[in-house]
Amino acid sequence: MLRFAPLLLLLAVGNAEAQAPLVLPAIELIRVHKAARSMELFAADRLVQVIADIQLGGEPIGPKRFEGDQRTPEGRYTIDWRNPESAYHLSLHISYPNAADRAHAAGQERSPGGMIMIHGQPNAWSGARVPGDWTDGCIGVSDEEIEALWDAVPDGTAIEILP
Repeated sequence: MLRFAPLLLLLAVGNAEAQAPLVLPAIELIRVHKAARSMELFAADRLVQVIADIQLGGEPIGPKRFEGDQRTPEGRYTIDWRNPESAYHLSLHISYPNAADRAHAAGQERSPGGMIMIHGQPNAWSGARVPGDWTDGCIGVSDEEIEALWDAVPDGTAIEILP
Protein backbone atom coordinates (compact mmCIF):
# COMPACT_ATOMS: atom_id res chain seq x y z
CA MET A 1 0.00 0.00 0.00
CA LEU A 2 2.84 2.43 0.76
CA ARG A 3 4.03 2.36 -2.83
CA PHE A 4 0.61 3.71 -3.93
CA ALA A 5 0.54 6.55 -1.37
CA PRO A 6 2.32 9.07 -3.66
CA LEU A 7 -0.10 8.23 -6.46
CA LEU A 8 -3.10 8.72 -4.17
CA LEU A 9 -1.69 12.04 -2.97
CA LEU A 10 -1.15 13.17 -6.55
CA LEU A 11 -4.71 12.24 -7.48
CA ALA A 12 -6.10 14.07 -4.45
CA VAL A 13 -4.13 17.23 -5.26
CA GLY A 14 -5.02 16.99 -8.95
CA ASN A 15 -8.74 16.82 -8.14
CA ALA A 16 -8.66 19.80 -5.77
CA GLU A 17 -10.37 22.75 -7.39
CA ALA A 18 -8.86 26.20 -7.05
CA GLN A 19 -11.27 28.56 -5.38
CA ALA A 20 -12.37 31.40 -7.65
CA PRO A 21 -11.44 34.89 -6.44
CA LEU A 22 -14.15 36.93 -4.77
CA VAL A 23 -15.83 39.16 -7.38
CA LEU A 24 -18.40 41.76 -6.33
CA PRO A 25 -20.79 44.00 -8.24
CA ALA A 26 -20.46 47.77 -7.83
CA ILE A 27 -21.09 48.37 -4.12
CA GLU A 28 -23.35 51.29 -3.12
CA LEU A 29 -23.39 50.85 0.67
CA ILE A 30 -21.14 49.20 3.23
CA ARG A 31 -22.69 48.44 6.63
CA VAL A 32 -20.37 47.32 9.42
CA HIS A 33 -21.66 45.62 12.58
CA LYS A 34 -18.78 45.93 15.03
CA ALA A 35 -20.16 43.56 17.70
CA ALA A 36 -20.88 40.87 15.10
CA ARG A 37 -17.52 41.48 13.37
CA SER A 38 -19.29 41.57 10.02
CA MET A 39 -19.46 43.80 6.95
CA GLU A 40 -22.55 43.80 4.74
CA LEU A 41 -22.18 44.93 1.14
CA PHE A 42 -25.17 46.29 -0.79
CA ALA A 43 -25.67 46.78 -4.53
CA ALA A 44 -28.91 47.85 -6.22
CA ASP A 45 -30.55 48.16 -2.77
CA ARG A 46 -29.97 44.52 -1.86
CA LEU A 47 -27.48 42.64 0.26
CA VAL A 48 -24.99 40.92 -2.05
CA GLN A 49 -22.20 39.77 0.28
CA VAL A 50 -21.34 39.48 3.96
CA ILE A 51 -17.72 39.53 5.02
CA ALA A 52 -17.35 37.77 8.36
CA ASP A 53 -14.59 37.99 10.95
CA ILE A 54 -13.56 41.58 10.25
CA GLN A 55 -10.90 42.88 12.59
CA LEU A 56 -11.19 46.13 14.53
CA GLY A 57 -9.15 48.34 16.81
CA GLY A 58 -7.66 46.94 19.99
CA GLU A 59 -10.45 48.59 22.05
CA PRO A 60 -13.46 47.83 19.83
CA ILE A 61 -16.35 48.69 22.20
CA GLY A 62 -17.69 52.22 21.84
CA PRO A 63 -17.18 54.90 19.21
CA LYS A 64 -13.82 56.42 18.35
CA ARG A 65 -13.41 59.70 20.20
CA PHE A 66 -9.72 60.55 20.23
CA GLU A 67 -6.47 59.86 18.48
CA GLY A 68 -4.82 56.78 19.94
CA ASP A 69 -7.91 55.33 21.65
CA GLN A 70 -7.71 52.19 19.45
CA ARG A 71 -11.43 52.37 18.69
CA THR A 72 -13.18 52.04 15.35
CA PRO A 73 -15.57 54.94 14.63
CA GLU A 74 -19.35 54.59 14.69
CA GLY A 75 -21.62 56.59 12.40
CA ARG A 76 -22.13 57.35 8.74
CA TYR A 77 -19.12 58.21 6.61
CA THR A 78 -17.92 57.73 3.03
CA ILE A 79 -15.04 56.01 1.33
CA ASP A 80 -13.22 59.07 0.05
CA TRP A 81 -9.85 57.89 -1.31
CA ARG A 82 -7.66 54.83 -1.68
CA ASN A 83 -4.03 53.96 -1.10
CA PRO A 84 -2.45 51.34 -3.39
CA GLU A 85 0.90 51.70 -1.59
CA SER A 86 -0.39 51.16 1.93
CA ALA A 87 1.60 49.37 4.65
CA TYR A 88 -1.32 46.94 4.50
CA HIS A 89 -2.50 45.03 1.44
CA LEU A 90 -4.41 47.95 -0.16
CA SER A 91 -6.54 50.39 1.82
CA LEU A 92 -9.74 52.41 1.41
CA HIS A 93 -9.98 55.59 3.49
CA ILE A 94 -13.06 56.26 5.63
CA SER A 95 -13.96 59.96 5.95
CA TYR A 96 -13.61 60.00 9.76
CA PRO A 97 -13.58 62.48 11.48
CA ASN A 98 -16.73 64.33 10.51
CA ALA A 99 -17.73 67.73 11.95
CA ALA A 100 -19.37 66.19 15.03
CA ASP A 101 -16.32 64.01 15.72
CA ARG A 102 -14.02 67.04 15.47
CA ALA A 103 -16.28 69.14 17.70
CA HIS A 104 -16.44 66.46 20.39
CA ALA A 105 -12.66 66.06 20.45
CA ALA A 106 -12.11 69.84 20.41
CA GLY A 107 -14.42 70.17 23.42
CA GLN A 108 -12.01 67.90 25.29
CA GLU A 109 -8.98 69.74 23.85
CA ARG A 110 -7.89 66.58 22.06
CA SER A 111 -7.39 65.39 18.51
CA PRO A 112 -10.08 63.12 17.04
CA GLY A 113 -7.43 61.21 15.09
CA GLY A 114 -7.87 60.14 11.51
CA MET A 115 -6.45 57.82 8.86
CA ILE A 116 -9.17 55.24 9.47
CA MET A 117 -9.16 52.69 6.67
CA ILE A 118 -10.59 49.41 5.50
CA HIS A 119 -7.47 47.45 4.69
CA GLY A 120 -5.94 44.04 4.19
CA GLN A 121 -3.32 42.39 6.32
CA PRO A 122 0.09 43.95 7.01
CA ASN A 123 2.44 43.67 4.05
CA ALA A 124 5.12 42.12 6.27
CA TRP A 125 2.72 39.45 7.60
CA SER A 126 3.24 36.01 6.10
CA GLY A 127 0.22 34.23 7.59
CA ALA A 128 -3.34 34.22 6.32
CA ARG A 129 -4.58 36.75 8.92
CA VAL A 130 -3.22 38.42 12.00
CA PRO A 131 -5.26 36.95 14.87
CA GLY A 132 -7.82 39.00 16.84
CA ASP A 133 -8.49 42.75 16.87
CA TRP A 134 -5.18 44.39 16.11
CA THR A 135 -5.70 47.62 14.15
CA ASP A 136 -5.42 51.11 15.62
CA GLY A 137 -9.11 51.69 14.81
CA CYS A 138 -9.27 50.58 11.20
CA ILE A 139 -11.27 47.69 9.77
CA GLY A 140 -9.11 44.75 8.76
CA VAL A 141 -10.16 42.14 6.21
CA SER A 142 -8.31 39.41 4.33
CA ASP A 143 -6.13 40.32 1.39
CA GLU A 144 -8.56 38.60 -0.99
CA GLU A 145 -11.46 40.59 0.47
CA ILE A 146 -9.70 43.96 0.19
CA GLU A 147 -8.83 43.16 -3.44
CA ALA A 148 -12.52 42.55 -4.17
CA LEU A 149 -13.51 45.72 -2.28
CA TRP A 150 -10.84 47.71 -4.11
CA ASP A 151 -12.43 46.76 -7.43
CA ALA A 152 -16.08 47.15 -6.35
CA VAL A 153 -16.15 50.19 -4.03
CA PRO A 154 -15.87 53.57 -5.76
CA ASP A 155 -14.86 56.73 -3.94
CA GLY A 156 -18.00 58.32 -2.50
CA THR A 157 -19.52 55.01 -1.36
CA ALA A 158 -21.44 55.35 1.92
CA ILE A 159 -20.29 53.36 4.94
CA GLU A 160 -22.38 52.93 8.09
CA ILE A 161 -20.49 51.69 11.12
CA LEU A 162 -22.80 50.37 13.84
CA PRO A 163 -21.94 49.28 17.40
